[in-house]
Amino acid sequence: MWQSDDMADRGAKRPAVSVPDDWPAHPDLTLALNGMGGFDWDLDSGLMHMDPPALEVFDMLPAEYDDRPATLNTRVPAHEAARLDALVARALKDGSDSYGAYFRVRLRDGELRWTHSQGSIRRDSTGRPRRIIGVVRDASHEYTHAAERLAGDEERRRHTSVVERTTAALAHARTVGEVIAVLADEQGLSRLGAENVILGLVEAGRIRLISEGKAGSFVPDLEYTRVGDEFPMSEVVRTLTPRYVGSRAEFRHKYPRLWPAIEPLNVNSAAYLPLIAQGRPIGVIGLFFERESDFRDQERNVLVALGSSIAQSLARAMLYDQEHDLAAGLQQAMLPRRIPGIPGAQIAVRYRSARMGRDIGGDWYDVIPLPDGRVAAVIGDVQGHDTQAAALMGQLRIVLRAYAAEGHAPATVMGRASAFLNELDADRFATCTYVDADLSTGSARIVRAGHIDPLLRHAEGICRRLPVAGGLPLGISSEFRRLDYPVTTVQLAPGDTLLLCTDGIVEQPGTDLDIGMRELARQVRDGPQDVQQLADRLCESAGDRTGEDDMALLLLRRLGAPEHDIVGRFRQHIAPADPEGLSAARHMIRAAVRAWGAADRAEEIELVADELITNALLHTDGEAVVNIRMPHSVGRLLRLEVEDHSSSLPRRREPGEAGVSGRGLLLVDRLADVWGVEPRGSGKCVWCEFNCS
Repeated sequence: MWQSDDMADRGAKRPAVSVPDDWPAHPDLTLALNGMGGFDWDLDSGLMHMDPPALEVFDMLPAEYDDRPATLNTRVPAHEAARLDALVARALKDGSDSYGAYFRVRLRDGELRWTHSQGSIRRDSTGRPRRIIGVVRDASHEYTHAAERLAGDEERRRHTSVVERTTAALAHARTVGEVIAVLADEQGLSRLGAENVILGLVEAGRIRLISEGKAGSFVPDLEYTRVGDEFPMSEVVRTLTPRYVGSRAEFRHKYPRLWPAIEPLNVNSAAYLPLIAQGRPIGVIGLFFERESDFRDQERNVLVALGSSIAQSLARAMLYDQEHDLAAGLQQAMLPRRIPGIPGAQIAVRYRSARMGRDIGGDWYDVIPLPDGRVAAVIGDVQGHDTQAAALMGQLRIVLRAYAAEGHAPATVMGRASAFLNELDADRFATCTYVDADLSTGSARIVRAGHIDPLLRHAEGICRRLPVAGGLPLGISSEFRRLDYPVTTVQLAPGDTLLLCTDGIVEQPGTDLDIGMRELARQVRDGPQDVQQLADRLCESAGDRTGEDDMALLLLRRLGAPEHDIVGRFRQHIAPADPEGLSAARHMIRAAVRAWGAADRAEEIELVADELITNALLHTDGEAVVNIRMPHSVGRLLRLEVEDHSSSLPRRREPGEAGVSGRGLLLVDRLADVWGVEPRGSGKCVWCEFNCS
């Protein structure tokens, strides 16, 4: 094997060894000239002979060594000696013929030097180890080369990591603003190993600076520069090749107009990279470094690859922003330009776009003034998140507004809108809630087509989910010829707030819709009375969640002085063939009574209400209307009223009379403190009172 110049130089520093004229050289001479020495370890006696070249490896003189291995401990650090002993012991026990190990020895001046030992284990006929014959050599030069290789490998891995991590981060950036955030924030600068980053876009022969990084890294007070100017970014755009500036002196010499901006910065080198997409320059990025650099080939290749990755992400982001601007314009054109002022009501509306696709969807809201002091409030959601959904949304909104303006009843408005959507043959459906509210009386008729229930916050602060009878979504109901939408009537007292929303505000991936509705009810209950402030708070809360659906929100608050002498009020319309409505009314009566501080009599009140409602539904035609209110009076009498459309009065039967009808009034008589029947213009009202003081 040929000896390298380094080995020859290292060998020349050793004590001179005479080279005889005979050929070939003796093995001892060969080992000595190459920094190797031999040893012979007699395991029976424990003595280990080491020749002078071997002792030289340990920086030990022959007079200092007494053939005992323990003497070498002065040169071998304890942890290295323990590791070497363990390795040799294992080789002796497992039947190995040889071993090899790297370890360090401490020289006379305290310096540690890497050394390598190779031993051949000689055994007798029984396999018992008797001697170890081997060599030791100076491995410091070998270790230096290995360290250099490791350093080079680490540098390559670091450069590769810069591209990989930056590309991975850019994969999640959709807009130009998000691309800038990935590159120019503290985390991005750390990822790139740069002191600062600037980014410019090419627009009509000019470069528009869209990110100046930490500030002051380009030309002061110049947002736009021409491609023909003598700046590095301009040169990069003209030539489509990178520009590297290795030192501050080079900055000052080559770019005197740029130097005043660079001089106060902690910058000693920079790389300007063209951002090329589809064969044309779309921009340029400048990376500034604290260190001086000659930008060797390997680093330049990495920077070019990095520029290519950034260019692709930037091109994608620019296209996304263009599509988003178009979609947002279409969305805004489809939504009402303004919400009209409605006497007797305070109204707030909000819309938040989706976080997927083109950030456009089919959610909409509308407020339609109607004759006689009435107002229609609409919330809806067309299936899908694309421009077709937005277009259908706009058509549906106009159709609903036209049918409402013609004076049709809420059920008719919804049925005709469903037929219209089905005739479009768009293979889409829509959910919707339509409210026709008379603000003078507070009566609100609600129709629901596959949409989520609205919420009602009473003036006294209670917020509840309104169990509105529902029909099939628009389009689907027409397909199945089920256009008769049920109508639910509720009473809005002065100060009450009705909330209509789409499911984007309550839905969360992996969470039940009812949980979202309960959380929304809590936020509405605890939120501000002003509907504009409440709408802002609800949107902020929804914005904190990661959602993939757009969201529309409409709040309608009936104005007027709240009835402060009333602790609470509850009113519910129950259709004859609506068992869910009856169950929901029971639940709401129980919750309201407990909330008003009458929990001790909640079960009695619920039982009496259930009896009166059931009688009204069984023995009369039409719906039953339940009213409960508790005034601020000394006696705190809770009054329960059940209205129906029959003029025939109920009659209580005594236990001895024949027949079953009327026996429920015995229960009412026992549980209520007082009860009675009042004729009404369209029927009658059975009422009872409970002392809850």
